[in-house]
Formats: sequence, C-alpha cells, structure tokens
Amino acid sequence: MPRCSLQRATAGKTSALMIVAMQDSASEDQIQQVIDRLVHFGFEVHRSTGARQTVLGGVGVTSDFDTRELEMMPGVQEVHRITSPYKLAGRSFRPEGTVVKFANGIEIGGKKIVVMAGPCSVESREQLFTIGELIAKAGARVLRGGAFKPRSSPYSFQGLGVDALKLLREAGDRFNLLVISEVMEISQIELMLPYVDIFQVGARNMQNFNLLRELGKVRKPVLLKRGVAATLEELLCSAEYLLAGGNYEIILCERGIRTFETYTRNTMDISAIPIIHKLSHLPMTADPSHGTGRRDKVAPMARAAVAAGADAMLIEVHHQPDKALSDGAQSLYPEQFAQLMDELRMIAPAVRREIA
Repeated sequence: MPRCSLQRATAGKTSALMIVAMQDSASEDQIQQVIDRLVHFGFEVHRSTGARQTVLGGVGVTSDFDTRELEMMPGVQEVHRITSPYKLAGRSFRPEGTVVKFANGIEIGGKKIVVMAGPCSVESREQLFTIGELIAKAGARVLRGGAFKPRSSPYSFQGLGVDALKLLREAGDRFNLLVISEVMEISQIELMLPYVDIFQVGARNMQNFNLLRELGKVRKPVLLKRGVAATLEELLCSAEYLLAGGNYEIILCERGIRTFETYTRNTMDISAIPIIHKLSHLPMTADPSHGTGRRDKVAPMARAAVAAGADAMLIEVHHQPDKALSDGAQSLYPEQFAQLMDELRMIAPAVRREIA
C-alpha cells in the first residue's frame, strides 16, 4: 500500500478511485444513476461540475469489478481507474483545473496572479494598518499576518491571538483586502472562521492529519504549505485529506525545502510549480520569503516563480523590518515590494498571465 494512502485495505479489497467522465449532454437523471451505481459498489462519490462536463470521482475500499458496468450506462463518456495514492488531488479528477473564487471577485488559479502580502506576525494596530495601506496601494489583494505563531524557540514572540485576528479583519475591510492567517490546531478553527478568508496550514502541520480532516469539513479555502522535507507526492497526499472531507477549495504552496545548502534559510524548489500543475488540478502558490529567508533573494525568486507559472505569491512585507518581532530579515521594505509588483506586472504577460 502507498505510504500516504487514506484508506486501509481489507482482505480481498483495494483502495481505488474511479473517474467517470460524463458526456456533455448527460442529463441530471443519468448522472444520478451513475452516482447511485458507484455508491452501490461501495464508493464515496465526489462530483466536479465544469463549464461543459461533469466528472464523478468514486473513492473507497472496494472489491474489484468490471469497469464496463459503468461504461455502458447512459450518459457516460469514459471511465478510468486511478491507482495513484492521491486520487481527488490528481489532475484527472478536474482536468480543467481548480479556480478558488471569492465573493469580491478575486480568483486564485485563473489567468490573474494574486499577490498576498503583509507582516510575518501581527504586532500592533499601527504596524498592521501601516503595512496594509502600503501593500494595497502597491497592488496586493490579500493581507497576510500571523495571529498564532509556531516558533522554533518557546521564548520567541508567539503572536497576539484573537486580538490579532480582529485587527486583520478590520484592516482587510478597511483596505479591501482578503485575509489569510495560519491555523495551528483544531481548537482554533471555529475561533478563526469569522475573521479569515483563507486558512493557512504551515509547513510544520502539513502532515497533521487530524487538523487536515477537520479543515476538510470547513467550507472555506485552505492554503496548504509544503513541509520542509516533504516530497511532492506527500504534499498531494496531505491535500487529499482536505479534499476527501469535501473541501475542494485548496491552494498549494511551495515555501522552500531543507537541503544541505546553508546559505539560504531553505532551498526554494521552483520546479515544484510546473510539476504540481502537471500532477494536480489545484492552484499553486510560491512563498519566496520563507523559501530563501533573505530579503535580497525574495524578489529574484518571486520573479522566477511567476515565470514558472505560480498562480499566487505569498510575500512578507514590514515597514520596519529591523524592528520586526519575527522574520524581519526576510521581509521586504514597502518600497521594495512596490518595485517588485511593477516587475511582476512586466513578467506576467510573457507567460500569458497578468497581476490581479
């Protein structure tokens, strides 16, 4: 069995996914008949409805059966048995790709690249509102900021908690920005729901499967960061936990991995962006701030990430980084961020994209 399989095989049975692509002209009754047949076979059914076609994904532990039983049903175009350990996260489940949409019109995964920016952690009202206004003027569409900070040292600044969430929401509303902040444990999910537009799962929690299961029940987008030593398959398997729970609004993020190189904080794996786009339908974000840990390397890696096909960027910005309570060395000054935004606007058209 794959090491990241969500299901445990029982005697004579295997973990499987059946992808059933319906014809463009398939009626709702025909689709429902196929759903009923998949349920009869023991599958849990996930439905993906695109602009022209409905795709059904049946996930479960079930005995082998003849796929022709589905292929012969009215309205069915084709049937595929998927053996990869990440079944719903695979490109075949949603070939046209996933676009995460928000009420204010922002889309992640479409033609426009969305830039998320802000301080590593919320330190004060003055700090957050100063930065929020500056990044909004430069063109950012999402305000990032940590309310609960997972720190390597227990003596480091741990965040302002609920007070920070309230400030993030207030600043987001003031400057017409969406809000993203990191959730660290299950008990924080309900607390954060009124304040954030996107839940961020950090690298340390990429394989916190209990947390992922609970976030899978939430109908709010989740940005899932790659772990510091995680393979891309492991990242997609972690996304599978969220998708299996019914939350399809998942955004993946490359934030650098740990290698033998010590010059940068992490090694930014730019190749992960096009690879994920080939393997998965989920949008891909790049975080060059954590990916390098050095202010002077953030802009070059951001430019490279856009050229490689990133759907969004996550960048740390601070108006006084030398006084920041966390990650000041990798935070851009506002004027550096504004210059980077201008550069990204020039690069994006070369890869048939634009900055939101």
